[in-house]
Amino acid sequence: MSVTKDRDDVVEQLEPFRRELTAYCYRMLGSAFEAEDAVQETLVRAWSKYSGFEGRSALRTWLYRIATNVCLDMAPAAQRRARPMDLTSPVAASAPDLTQLEENIWVGPVPDRRVLGGDPAELAVGRETIRLAFVTALQKLPARQRAVLVLREVLAWSAAETAELLDTTVASVNSALQRARATLAEGGGVPVSDTYRPLDETQQALLARYVQAFEAFDIEGLKKLLHEDAVLNMPPYQMWVRGAVELGEWWLGAGCGCRGSRLLAVEANGSPAFAQYRPAEDKNGWTPWGITVLEITDGRIAAMTNHMDTERLFPLWGLPMRLPATGASAGV
Repeated sequence: MSVTKDRDDVVEQLEPFRRELTAYCYRMLGSAFEAEDAVQETLVRAWSKYSGFEGRSALRTWLYRIATNVCLDMAPAAQRRARPMDLTSPVAASAPDLTQLEENIWVGPVPDRRVLGGDPAELAVGRETIRLAFVTALQKLPARQRAVLVLREVLAWSAAETAELLDTTVASVNSALQRARATLAEGGGVPVSDTYRPLDETQQALLARYVQAFEAFDIEGLKKLLHEDAVLNMPPYQMWVRGAVELGEWWLGAGCGCRGSRLLAVEANGSPAFAQYRPAEDKNGWTPWGITVLEITDGRIAAMTNHMDTERLFPLWGLPMRLPATGASAGV
């Protein structure tokens, strides 16, 4: 068999693991772009070392060992990724602080299609464990504790399997898991939100009302869909606004540029989400403004996170960089 054929065979064996590895690396790193870089490095290392692998462990376990090492190398940044609510207090809508911080400060969104798959049961669990709130909570853990918690509680690896992967003992794994759980509990735990069910008629009705009110810029209509303490945050801005009343003032004040926007339904972080397009400055259609991920609790919107790195995010979702003046429509 030729060297080229051997290489092609290795690639065919490795490629089916890309999506689940991307989900793992995203939970570890909090960035879709860093996750893709980590997975690419993982597959390159696996490809280059495959001849020495010799099946001493399951291929999947070997790949996760490489991916974990890659993530541990990437993770020890002084500033762990966060959301604005982790860094500052809410601001008054009438006095927004429009200071912007670097992209590497923030937990970023990820398209569902890049990290989710499998049967309906696996899909449901996957959605829960890529939610922005969950991934943000993970970033508060030291990197090895983060790996242990994801492997044990998300991927359901045994303590023995996790210990083998991390080249440590079962006792160390159990201790790290206990510390990780305690750290998350001390921080208030992971906020609970409704499980996203794309085929649920009640959820779809709520989202349809959201689109209708937002595109009509019906502020009173929007406020009726929100919890009283609903939150709006917009990385890279460090500010965030809390409360339906404050949000109404925000949209009528500093946020009035959203008037006339169009929303396209997307799926991000196991949650309902929309690509927001604002009216183009040249009056010819609409141009990207952000990817908004919604968190819904008890049938009402609890949080709206608008990620505004449009130059990188819109291509990640395969979204157009302009909606034409005719034929534009929202979808849910």
